[in-house]
Amino acid sequence: MIKYKILIALSFILFNSSYLEAERIVIKNATIYDGIDDSSYNGHILIENGLIKKLSKSSAIQGDIVIDVEGKIVTPGLIAPDTEIGIVEIGALSVTRDDESNIYDVGFSIHSAFNPNSTLIPWNRSNGITSAITLPRNTSSPIGGLGSFFLLDSKMNINSNADMVLIGRLGASGSSSRAETLSLMDDILSFGSSLNKKDIGSDLTIDELIESSSIASYLDLKTRDVKTLFRLFDENLPLIIKSHRASDILNLISLKKKYDLNLIIMGAQEASLVIDDIAKNDVPLIINPINNIPNSFDELASNIKLAQRLEKAGITMMFNVSRDHNYHLIRQGAGVAVANGLSYGSAIKALTSNVAKVFNIENRGSIQVGNYADIVVWEDDPLEPSSMPERVFINGVETDLTTRSTRLRDRYTKDLDKPNTYRN
Repeated sequence: MIKYKILIALSFILFNSSYLEAERIVIKNATIYDGIDDSSYNGHILIENGLIKKLSKSSAIQGDIVIDVEGKIVTPGLIAPDTEIGIVEIGALSVTRDDESNIYDVGFSIHSAFNPNSTLIPWNRSNGITSAITLPRNTSSPIGGLGSFFLLDSKMNINSNADMVLIGRLGASGSSSRAETLSLMDDILSFGSSLNKKDIGSDLTIDELIESSSIASYLDLKTRDVKTLFRLFDENLPLIIKSHRASDILNLISLKKKYDLNLIIMGAQEASLVIDDIAKNDVPLIINPINNIPNSFDELASNIKLAQRLEKAGITMMFNVSRDHNYHLIRQGAGVAVANGLSYGSAIKALTSNVAKVFNIENRGSIQVGNYADIVVWEDDPLEPSSMPERVFINGVETDLTTRSTRLRDRYTKDLDKPNTYRN
């Protein structure tokens, strides 16, 4: 009899667990910018088991939880392509920085240092950023440092794509001659393109390879550096190079063609001067559309209408901001770009699906059946900085939008009958 009762209890628990996992959430009456089409449509979204299960433009969808957003704008969760989220807390305090290496160059990875409890995560998530690519600082090598993609759900069981992009730099940000940097970059890529699986079969083989290579010996490459260079070509890893000057962009395009690189250029403030070459060679750009005042001699052709010109040329673009921790300001940049001629639909894509496409982030960045339900419901226009998300879903789970800022606000606006020290 006792065994029978236990079996009934277990069956009840299993049934209810399955029911909870299969909970169907419907977002109805939404103005949907799906990150695919240039225009919006009115419709309903069904979320089940963390995925977008169904989309409907007309007929109502049944669900266990129905959220009527009454025509408000719904977008995919924003993806920030250039952040230090999870590896830098306070830039001025070295003890909170995990973005630099004194040993490794090409193969320096920040993935294992990611802190899912970083204070930057709730702040940016409450502003619509549901995932981000975190990049280290550039190493001493012109190509060096691996970035990773992270979901900003604050779970200790980190959901990420580790070491999925390599970074580099060319231009005024470097300390050596531009010509020397280009030659060194060429030599590194030549060495990397010559590697095969046999070369990296063992650490001993790699050590012998380093000793026999003048460029590898000069750079004092380590085993993981060589393995990363092999991955760059074997897996066609995206390679972000930060550069602004038009002539540098042309040199990078030449390297792309020579080594068949999966090249993305970040910065590109003089891109409009060589826009046909960029378009012809299908090079995606990461730009800050607010930048229209030169910060160096590499940026003399900066123009507030850059995004509009890139769209007209058919160039894939994404947005970043100065690394001040407020990465959500990419949507302010998108709004400025729209005010200066960029189409609204292209701005949404630059914040969402373009990032997913360029960096091979599967099943994210757009609202379509089968994708993970990373979804933001906005109180008003998402490209207006004063507009905030009302609801944020990551993998179909609604996330808490509480931040330190909201706690501070509540502390001094609620429970006013209590002394400050007794307020939560």
